[in-house]
This record gives sequence, C-alpha cells and structure tokens, in this order.
Amino acid sequence: MPASTSPIPLRKALPDLSWWTAVFRDAEIPVLAATAESLELMRANEDAFDANSIGEMVATDPLMTLKVLAYAASHRSSRLLTDAETVTAALVLMGITPFFTAFGPQATVEDRLAGQPEALQGLQRVLKRAERAARFALGFAAHRMDPDAAVIHSAAMLHDFAEMLLWCHAPELALQIRARQQADRHLRSAAVQREILNIELADLEQSLMKAWRLPELLTHITDDKRLHDPQVQCVRLAVRLARHTADGWDDAAIPDDVNDIAALLNMRQEPTLKLLHELY
Repeated sequence: MPASTSPIPLRKALPDLSWWTAVFRDAEIPVLAATAESLELMRANEDAFDANSIGEMVATDPLMTLKVLAYAASHRSSRLLTDAETVTAALVLMGITPFFTAFGPQATVEDRLAGQPEALQGLQRVLKRAERAARFALGFAAHRMDPDAAVIHSAAMLHDFAEMLLWCHAPELALQIRARQQADRHLRSAAVQREILNIELADLEQSLMKAWRLPELLTHITDDKRLHDPQVQCVRLAVRLARHTADGWDDAAIPDDVNDIAALLNMRQEPTLKLLHELY
C-alpha cells in the first residue's frame, strides 16, 4: 500500500488497486445537501431524536450511510461481539450525543461539484439508481422472509458506492467512462473501467470495505462473485433491474431480469412483474 496519496480531485488514473484504495480510504466523503441540512436541524434539537429517527434520515443517503458505517466500524469496541450492520444499529452503539460530536457540519456533493453540472447529474443518477435497487432488494428479501432484510437493503443501497466516490473525487474520469459507454452500448462496464481506471470498481468496492472493516455480512452480500448465495442474488438482481429500468421499462434486458427474479422468488413471471412494478 503506498504511503502517500494523490491529490483530490483525481484527473489521471492511479496505477493499481492498492493506490485507489489508499486514496479513497482517506478521502472525505461528501453527502447530499438535504442530508447535511437535516443533520443540522436535528443537532439543534438533539433531545427530540433517537437512533431510529436519525437512522431513517441517514439511510436515504447512500454516501452518509457509508460514512456512518465506516466510522462505526473503525471505532468499534473490542468488547463488542457483533458488528453494526445497519445505520440504526451503529447509532445505538455510538449514542446520539457522540454521533453529533463525531459528525459536524458536512461537506456536500452539490458544493464539491458546483462547477461540474454534468458530473453532478451523473452522480445523482447513480444515487437514484441505488435508492431504487434498495427498494427492489428489500422487497425480494421480504418475500423470501429473509431475517437479514435490513442488511440486504443497505447492501443494495451501497452496491455502487465506488462509482459514487468516483463521481465525487474523479469526475473527469467518470465522465470519460460514461462517454465510452454511450458511444458503444455493447461495451461491458468492467472492461471500460479497466481501460480508463486500471481497475474494476467492484474490486475497489470490496477492497475499501475491507480497509474500513465494514461488517462481514455486508461485505459478503455486496460481492457479486458469490453467484449462488440467495442474499447476494437479491442484491445483484435488484441492482441489475434498477440499472435497466433507469429510463423506464423498455430495456431489452428486462425480460431476462424478470425471469431470474421469478426463479429467485419461486414465482411465476406474471405475478413477479406485477410485484416489480409495485416496488418501482
């Protein structure tokens, strides 16, 4: 692992995964302006809020969710036998006053990308996709009566966090990737990422989760390479469908998504499609 890190924002690709991990591990994570504003309103009347109400607010913002979970993992007491796998669990362990002490006024993505409207639009598109994926995944988990439904929801919300961080910290590179994919719709995302970044974002995501010591279950569920794990499938298929429905239900890949989701949920195609439209 390199001892020093490159400046943010990045304008050129870093050499390898260890460099990307070192830079993003220590980089500030900006949050949505709405989250930063809500946090300050809550701070002004701290006694009126508990872990559940704060957790519900934080959980609508994938970047703030990531920030809280990473902080909780790095400050976890050695006496604790379990990880904080959700934001609410992290807040319960942390305590409300220590939370507000640790998380002062937050830098926002809107300020960071104020001079780059295309990059802000790109990030917002990923954030909306993450929210939709989380709804799908929670619906799948609930149908399967999975006891880890809350963690599956968080995993789907965070599945593409490396791409979010790329838009925040290397917007020019993120725009290059988008331009290449728009020019050739048949290009695989992983191939374009290797070409422009020297890494795949999925590998960076797993590397960062381990560097931040995020909960093992969360790291496991977001690993797309574990193809036969039903919890991984919940997240992977939710993310895939969220990507394919970004502009509606006309994408040619959606019928395959429906087939795979129907198999996961042990349902016929017609009720599966009805469920998906309800979750959307």
